[in-house]
Amino acid sequence: MLRLGSNSPTRALILNNFKLDFVQNGGSFDEDSIGTNNPKSFVYEATKGKYEELFSKYGVDDMPLLVADSVVTSQGQLLRKAKDKDDARRMLELQSGSETSILSCMIYKSKDKELIDISITTYLFDTFKKEDMDAYIQSGECMGKAGAIMVEGFCKPYIKKMTGYESTAMGLCIEKLIPFL
Repeated sequence: MLRLGSNSPTRALILNNFKLDFVQNGGSFDEDSIGTNNPKSFVYEATKGKYEELFSKYGVDDMPLLVADSVVTSQGQLLRKAKDKDDARRMLELQSGSETSILSCMIYKSKDKELIDISITTYLFDTFKKEDMDAYIQSGECMGKAGAIMVEGFCKPYIKKMTGYESTAMGLCIEKLIPFL
């Protein structure tokens, strides 16, 4: 049993798909307090901030703590969660026909083990069809996702090339976590 320090239903789905027992307790760390636009620094600082908040609240005596965060970068821009549908459209238009990288950071801490990892998965997307993008934005599925991206859903038919793990793009590199559990 472990504590997932994230409110993400996608991260919970990843753990469920690997038959891992967990409780989910997200925090309230303010990502707007992070001043960097460097994607690797941003994702690390966000994860570390969430980890520190939840470690001070729960510790690891009862169960290990797993905290993760993700950010997207395309055409040199840091893409966080969309503020509204117009922001989601802007982000998706940047990624359409472009190379897009998803950086996911995780911190896993138990009584005797600690893992800090930043993983990157890069996609080359075909050009998104306007009607598909409109429907995706209207569905609201793009909201609450870094870069408004959903590689396991909307983006899947547009993937021309992938380098890395799909789980990283979904927010948690399970392939690197499993050996520590």
